[in-house]
Amino acid sequence: MLRPFALLARALPAIVLGSLVLAWLPAEQARAQAPVPAPAPAQVQAQAAAEDGYQLWLRYSPLPAGLRERLQARVATIVQLGADSPTLRAARQELQRGLGGLAGRTPAPAVAPRAGRVVLAAAADLPPSPAREAQLRSLGQEGYLVQRTRLHGVEVTLIAANTDIGLLYGSFAWLRALQAGAADSLAAINAPALASRPALPRRLLDHWDNLDRSIERGYAGQSIWNWWELPDILDPRYTDYARANASLGINGAVLNNVNAKAEVLSAPFIAKAAALAAVLRPYGIRVYLSVRWSTPLELHETRNADPLDPAVAAWWQRKADEIYRAIPDFGGFLVKANSEGQPGPQDYGRSHADGANMLARALAPHGGIVMWRAFVYSPPARPGQMADRAAQAYEQFKRLDGRFERNVIVQVKNGPIDFQPREPVHPLFGAMPDTALMMEFQVTKEYLGFATHLAYLGPLFEEALRFDTRAGGVGTSVADVLAGAQAGHVGGIAGVANIGSSRNWTGADFDQANWYAFGRLAWDPKLGSAAIAGEWAAQTWSADPRVRDAVVALMMRSREAVVDYMTPLGLHHLMGTGHHHGPAPWVDDLERPDWNPTYYHRAARDGIGFDRSASGSNAAAQYAPEIARRLQDPATTPPELLLWFHHLPWDYRMPSGRTLWEELVAHYDRGVAEAAAMQAQWARIRPLVDPRRGADVAQRLARQHAEAQWWRDACVAYFQQVSGLPLPPGAVPPAHPLSYYQSLRFPYAPGHG
Repeated sequence: MLRPFALLARALPAIVLGSLVLAWLPAEQARAQAPVPAPAPAQVQAQAAAEDGYQLWLRYSPLPAGLRERLQARVATIVQLGADSPTLRAARQELQRGLGGLAGRTPAPAVAPRAGRVVLAAAADLPPSPAREAQLRSLGQEGYLVQRTRLHGVEVTLIAANTDIGLLYGSFAWLRALQAGAADSLAAINAPALASRPALPRRLLDHWDNLDRSIERGYAGQSIWNWWELPDILDPRYTDYARANASLGINGAVLNNVNAKAEVLSAPFIAKAAALAAVLRPYGIRVYLSVRWSTPLELHETRNADPLDPAVAAWWQRKADEIYRAIPDFGGFLVKANSEGQPGPQDYGRSHADGANMLARALAPHGGIVMWRAFVYSPPARPGQMADRAAQAYEQFKRLDGRFERNVIVQVKNGPIDFQPREPVHPLFGAMPDTALMMEFQVTKEYLGFATHLAYLGPLFEEALRFDTRAGGVGTSVADVLAGAQAGHVGGIAGVANIGSSRNWTGADFDQANWYAFGRLAWDPKLGSAAIAGEWAAQTWSADPRVRDAVVALMMRSREAVVDYMTPLGLHHLMGTGHHHGPAPWVDDLERPDWNPTYYHRAARDGIGFDRSASGSNAAAQYAPEIARRLQDPATTPPELLLWFHHLPWDYRMPSGRTLWEELVAHYDRGVAEAAAMQAQWARIRPLVDPRRGADVAQRLARQHAEAQWWRDACVAYFQQVSGLPLPPGAVPPAHPLSYYQSLRFPYAPGHG
């Protein structure tokens, strides 16, 4: 087992990278560097009671005394207009739970509006008001309106929507506003004015959970789905999972791993999925299943799995009918086919469109969809095929644009490799105008330090969603593409969940923020990651600005720190193979070339980086022409992606004036310094938070600092040996020889499915 290295805080000058020609990084994501003042003893408030993180952002901690009194006066009772339903009961119960915690007094139910009451009402149950009716019509089936208004001659707080699920979302939105902070809470109490609708209709979590409760790339314990006990025993945790997701507007859950087993479509497992669907349904969450392409063949019910075989199509139609009898609102299938050894239609000489469309036709009578993953890099060999793994998904799917059924959504990872700490946006976004696309993010941090390292992914998500694809001209962001801006083909957004059986759900308290940020951006991709961090910090840690603002500053510097000490300047896939823990840039002996880190960095005496310009694989040409032109030239490629697109000599002069070798080492050193600064920053925050969570975060940041040093030393040692160059002046040599780092083994690293 690796022993932590000595913690070295090397304060280095910031590296000025210059303006980013493609605006890959919105200004809002800039690293928050300001020091956090240490609180004076008199400032330290009474410690919160010991917490374990289970409540997530739904803690509903009491507001300050003055605000509690104001809230009590406004919400003495809750009135529900119209017929009752499970979803309305969930909304009413959440308001009672939330307002009871915030105001210190649980509001009672009532039957008629009176002054100082909260009214839950569908549009059809409200008295006529042309202005309000027009506003509600604009909010669609899931939107909500919260306002201070007069009903039947009395002033009330109205939560209105066109549907019951809109009322539930509106209830959570108001509770979120009340928790945001003292000043915001006062505004929310006195004159709430909240109106919102989701930008995308499908907002899903993909659980890579196996039927034995292990989780592929999971770092928070076992699966929350206890398949052995289902359908007879329902863990109350399922309801709390539904509450947390509904509070963000997440409306779908793929229950099982994309590396699916045929048994998940057997009658016993359909019954288990139906039991979960019944728990999640009142919260607006549909269940989906990942399916294995060869299921009918493996169950010995067909002779093959050819999508053009009528017997195979008939089997899937019968199976869809069976599922919908058990789960009438079943969402559909997620499919990983002809990828990483998984079976698929290409096994029979058919295309991805042939396979997806066959399944789509089986689901269409029931309103179901097929999410067909574009994560493919193992196609049949043919002359002239691009060797660059980053180019293969585009090559296979671009030519299929317009050939998918209307209820097929092609699910594309945010980048063209595999959820790296930083990747360019996938070129398929903007390149398939006649196909609905779904963004796939990884909320679990497979390549960003697991649950050990603090890495807030909000900036990563925002960076991808705001990227201007130049599809049809300037101004078409990835978020616009998902919303159907090109040809009306509306897709969605999916996130590989980081949820497990750990008491705090995600293994580390700060990893809750990535679940939260994913959900908020799935609802509204135009939100800023810093603002989202502020919401989460206020609800999860404290609305006290001394805590909230310091936590946000810590979060906003974290992801860039991880990029610096793991994969700076566009390097990628340097992690240990298989488990993806720790640095291993030297690995070059795996079965496929593109499973080896050396395939991606291509470091040698002549330089480093993967040439994806016209002189190499020309994957840069897969982007819109204006973007492609800039990526073809190292001088106009954003420095943070330089080595993704170019193989350059070690003495290449960077915008900072340093050589490439000097710049690379400086980034590694800056990453370690940032990890040390984050650790020190938390030490200043810690007296203001509860002891249990404060101590856990402190331990994790200490390990993160040690592992950042390990990353730096191992990578610098390796690249120095490959380049044959001396360390830049002032750079500290690695703590151990390269052979030491190469000897480390981690046979029991978590999440290796």
